Amino acid sequence: MTYCVAMRLRAGLLFASDTRTNAGVDHIAQFRKMHLFHIPHQREIVLLNAGNLATTQSVVSLLKQRLTEEGPNMLNVGSLYDAAVLVGKTLKEVVARDADAEHGPSQGVDFGANFLLGGQIKGEGPRLFHIYPQGNFIEATEDTPYFQIGESKYGKPIIDRVVHYETTQLPEAAKCTLISFDSTIRSNLSVGLPIDMVLLRANRFEEPMKAHRVGADSAYFQQLRKGWGEGLRKVFEGLPDEPWFET
Repeated sequence: MTYCVAMRLRAGLLFASDTRTNAGVDHIAQFRKMHLFHIPHQREIVLLNAGNLATTQSVVSLLKQRLTEEGPNMLNVGSLYDAAVLVGKTLKEVVARDADAEHGPSQGVDFGANFLLGGQIKGEGPRLFHIYPQGNFIEATEDTPYFQIGESKYGKPIIDRVVHYETTQLPEAAKCTLISFDSTIRSNLSVGLPIDMVLLRANRFEEPMKAHRVGADSAYFQQLRKGWGEGLRKVFEGLPDEPWFET
């Protein structure tokens, strides 16, 4: 399993992903689920993935391989919409290939995968897409400014209460996102540290574009984890009891 979050806010874009994969409690490994496509001062594109590991690795490998081939690729498409179309087509190609009966029975294997694609290309504003296993996709809006894929249910209530499109500070959104990861990690063993995170300020093409990694040794993450836990307990203790229980 995995947990990935992407946001398109007025202030800019945020992307975060964990690095844990597992095929059972005795087979846990780490794989990067964040991939960057970057041309300085021209485009900043981030791709997050969740789902069948073989599928997601094949899709990313093909996208990178085709950067040097003729035809549309992640570094020459004219818009983020075209990039989403490209990822969707590549995903359908991989799933069709691996699920082909001529290459052996699938034995009930789910080849599906989800991707979050976002960023900014010079000439258009920041955009964010959720690409489904079928290859189709939807775009984030002001009413729905963020997407999650993977193990999303534990972190969603926290983001819903704090983040909205008008959130003016990306560090505030990052803090909320890390708390949502902490809650998910505490409730699901299939999500774990380290976390990769990228922040992109709107309509700014800054150098360098790279992911910041938050590991178990991060003093800031441990401070958030401790403060959030203690704060929740303090608020809970201050809430009134139900009157009918005493009577």
